[in-house]
Amino acid sequence: MKTALALRHVPFEDLGLLGPLLEQRGYAVRTLDAGVEPLSGAADPEPDLLVVLGGPIGAYDEASYPFLTETLALVRQRLARQQPVLGICLGAQIMARALGAPVAPMGHKEIGFAPLTLTPAGQRSVLAPLAHGADGVPVLHWHGDQFGIPPGTEALAATALCPHQAFAVGAHALALQFHLEADLSRIEQWLVGHACELAAAGVDLQALRRGALTHGPALTLAAQAVFGAWLDGLDTHPPTP
Repeated sequence: MKTALALRHVPFEDLGLLGPLLEQRGYAVRTLDAGVEPLSGAADPEPDLLVVLGGPIGAYDEASYPFLTETLALVRQRLARQQPVLGICLGAQIMARALGAPVAPMGHKEIGFAPLTLTPAGQRSVLAPLAHGADGVPVLHWHGDQFGIPPGTEALAATALCPHQAFAVGAHALALQFHLEADLSRIEQWLVGHACELAAAGVDLQALRRGALTHGPALTLAAQAVFGAWLDGLDTHPPTP
């Protein structure tokens, strides 16, 4: 049986919609809480797929959160070996750093629902379902940092507030700044968990609730299509030994 390991930073930013999809595809899924459980557990046994999830810290915050040093080393090692990695938000930023690209504050927050503009490379990628409809499918954004595009990769998507929203490394690694995995039926957990950040940024909670209700069904279908296509690619292009 294939195995997937989710590296989680806060309890409510979990696999969300991705968890059931992985199980349907025959993955045995386990979760490791970063900074709480030893990262050595990520290699015992070594998973077929590593998913590095989001969290409210910076990918450059090793001084405050020393476990990030080990996380960076693990991601760098897996990428060098062409072992499957999916990074979401903080996880995508860690992937970018592991590949030599900078991560830094944007100077503003991007929190809420907005569609992506796919680049030509993005239109040919697994993200293509997000371009459906007149204006595309609005996805959930929730970050204040952004990553640079690593050397040898291409930007796949952008928004007006953040020009670097996704990149891929071959068929085995995908980095998403936005939260396509989020189960929007549980948006209240996000609102409670990030209450201080939302208040400081002056974010309209009712607008987030309305967005979750309005866009939830379409986003669920889009997430299944995007993640399904990417997982198909892992099966078609297995990592080189």
